[in-house]
Amino acid sequence: MFNPELKPAYISEIAVRWSDMDELGHVNNAAYLSYMEETRTQMLNQLGFSLDDPHQGPVVVTVSCTYLRPVVYPDRLRSECLLDQPGRSSFMTHYRVFSQQQPDEAECEGSAKVVWVDRASGRSTPLPEQIRALIERQTDTGIIIPTDKDSGSVR
Repeated sequence: MFNPELKPAYISEIAVRWSDMDELGHVNNAAYLSYMEETRTQMLNQLGFSLDDPHQGPVVVTVSCTYLRPVVYPDRLRSECLLDQPGRSSFMTHYRVFSQQQPDEAECEGSAKVVWVDRASGRSTPLPEQIRALIERQTDTGIIIPTDKDSGSVR
């Protein structure tokens, strides 16, 4: 799915909610996409990018998720975001989601292609240099936007 040598650029902790469960007794497949979205949103906010910027911002154009093991309530998840393949206006985000119950084995892996868009024209625009630099640093060093593991909030 992605380069196994990549290290996470950002990690968030997310509580599984009762409402995330489905009638089969485990977290519904769609909830994992929300977990990945939450991790991506926290990371971009921490970098200072406002998702409601009226001029430009990120848009997800593709998303995928591979479900490896079921998760059930109650649980806390560690969602890792890895960055890769910066292009002129886009980059790939990859995710690994781990359960507190089995912290060494991913419950799911996913990815999303993010394109930076000019809101007025609806067309792609060059990636902000800060995003490009982040991807290059993350590839070499790993986590560059630390989180407080006890609260799930960014330090």
